[in-house]
Amino acid sequence: MSDLLLLGLIGGLTLLLLLTLLAFAWYSGLLTGVAVSAGSPLIRNITVAYKFHVGPYSDTGRLFMESCCVSPKLRSIAVYYDNPHTVPPEKCRCAVGSILSEGEESPSPELIHLYQKFGFKIFSFPAPSHVVTATFPYTTALSIWLAIRRVHPALDTYIKERKLCAHPRLEIYQQDQIHFMCPLARQGDFYVPEVKETERKCRGLVEASDAQVDDTGADRTSDTSSVSLEVGPGSRETSATTQSLGASSRGWDDGDDRSEHSYSESGASGSSFEELDLEGEGPSEESRLEPEARPLGPLQDLRTPEEGER
Repeated sequence: MSDLLLLGLIGGLTLLLLLTLLAFAWYSGLLTGVAVSAGSPLIRNITVAYKFHVGPYSDTGRLFMESCCVSPKLRSIAVYYDNPHTVPPEKCRCAVGSILSEGEESPSPELIHLYQKFGFKIFSFPAPSHVVTATFPYTTALSIWLAIRRVHPALDTYIKERKLCAHPRLEIYQQDQIHFMCPLARQGDFYVPEVKETERKCRGLVEASDAQVDDTGADRTSDTSSVSLEVGPGSRETSATTQSLGASSRGWDDGDDRSEHSYSESGASGSSFEELDLEGEGPSEESRLEPEARPLGPLQDLRTPEEGER
């Protein structure tokens, strides 16, 4: 009799544990549908404090934690420039940090100095006229893991089917929502100076290689192999230390030298947003993102190089 009672108790506890895990997964967004659309962005021009990272996206968790430790109430943001499906993990580029201000408001000098003290750089992003966007619940740390595996494939499908030129990938962590955004206009203004610097170095290496081949009388590299450069569309002329904290343009060259390995090649033909049947006129002023957000949960162990696709 006591054995049957013990087995029943174990079975009941096991069932309760399973139900708890299912409820936790549901609360984290396991059954939430992913709706991708194109329209006006949920944010205006923003000023961010960021750190640039080259390497596996799975290593960005520490950058999120660093930015949250400086000011936990600010919204976190990540900008991913390369497609981890095609770019080696050690070459993937991104910028991670916090949103200091939005719209006409300028960040306080004290806040800027605080972030710079911890090695962050200051940069401003404009408000694009149209974006591809999606949202996902942000209720637990598991929500991030689920969002990576569900939202990014949905964005890839939407952009590919409509042959759009939508890049880079932005993630904004706002209270209980993760907002995903891919600009359809002014994409070059979302490339931080470090991205352009890596592209410039890459060009230099290729040109030096071509010159060496020419000197030896061998066939040019372009005749024997295909060289693909990771080039973002445009460059800024001002550095992070001398930039003005506003939404004005910084003299970018909007030439579209995109690489097949970066998010800029998500659409085959690079159609513009003008060809879309945009869904709605965009959010009203009241529906824009609020300035405060709770800090991120643990990210370090949630992203994997293979599955943390951007």
